[in-house]
Amino acid sequence: MAVSAAAFLVLAAGVTIPLVLNGSDDSAEACHEVTALTRALLGKPEEATAALDPGDGLARIGSARKLLRHSSLCGDGAEVLGRVVDAATASPAPGRPHTEAQARAAYAVAAAVNGLELPKGLAPGLARMVAEYVVDAGEYRKWGGDRVPGPAVSWKEARPSNEGWSRYGSFLAPGEAHTAFGYTDNSPGPHPDIDSLAEELSKDPAAFAILYDAERAQFAHHLERFTNSGESPDYRPPARPDSLSKPTNGPDGDVQDAADHIGSLMKHRARHVMDGTIPDLAAFDKSVRRHTRGTFRPAEKQLNSRPVMGDIADRPVSEPVEGDLTDGRHQLFKVLDGWAKDRDVPARRAAAMKQLVDDAYVRALWLRVA
Repeated sequence: MAVSAAAFLVLAAGVTIPLVLNGSDDSAEACHEVTALTRALLGKPEEATAALDPGDGLARIGSARKLLRHSSLCGDGAEVLGRVVDAATASPAPGRPHTEAQARAAYAVAAAVNGLELPKGLAPGLARMVAEYVVDAGEYRKWGGDRVPGPAVSWKEARPSNEGWSRYGSFLAPGEAHTAFGYTDNSPGPHPDIDSLAEELSKDPAAFAILYDAERAQFAHHLERFTNSGESPDYRPPARPDSLSKPTNGPDGDVQDAADHIGSLMKHRARHVMDGTIPDLAAFDKSVRRHTRGTFRPAEKQLNSRPVMGDIADRPVSEPVEGDLTDGRHQLFKVLDGWAKDRDVPARRAAAMKQLVDDAYVRALWLRVA
């Protein structure tokens, strides 16, 4: 892919830099050199956030493109940029909610790399960002950008209605801003595309493992907050009777989303094998397993806490992975069955939830591979 003119601008300094050429004169490839000013952002998370924050109206979104949109990076440049993204967008400490500036910066990063074939070494850093916003990345798939007010929303805008429902996700942490990855404005873009980004990230086994861990962690997070009947504890009947409103609707959507996202990851893996991007599947899977943190089991009792998104993805593992890691349906079933047993969930309800997981996983994996 050709390197754009913006690829030769330094974000922090705002000046042009020379090309660095690797290889012989006959087969030289231009690579972008990450400057010392950019590297300095690693120790200054507030400055990193400010550098990538595009603002409410996206007036400064070009800064993220200048920093990230390069087809080749010199030396450890890709790893450094991944760490800069992490510094700019991640919660500064466990329990700390994302700010609106951080959420907007995550939007700008996702937009900046849309359609880019990522340089080697950048994928894990971007995967960490997607995992840090695992709730928002999942909700992206549900609604269009014309129905959200901007690239990020405040806690007041995201908080649940009187009926306990929010378009921004389930069991949201108080005080946390959310990235509206689906937001679009009248500019020519590019805009974020989480599905395409996940497909690109899944070429890298470390990034694949990060995304897979985050989705499985969120699955356990949701299950342990459902009631013993598999219902939403936040459900409130609508003021006017509605035959479509049920206390199981939210949990049904949550377990289907988890299965859909994990099935999609496996679909991407299959496509990359089919087109030769992953030349050795056994070696790829072995690497994924090495990078995977483990299995995430729900608590044995219902929890009423509302952790921030970064803590959801970073939750402690329960045990090492058993069985075929890349059989995502099997991994989901094991966790769901264990939860139903621990919580004495009625057999009929547990079976219905398992069927929803099965249907969503198979649909995501097989009906979209072609």
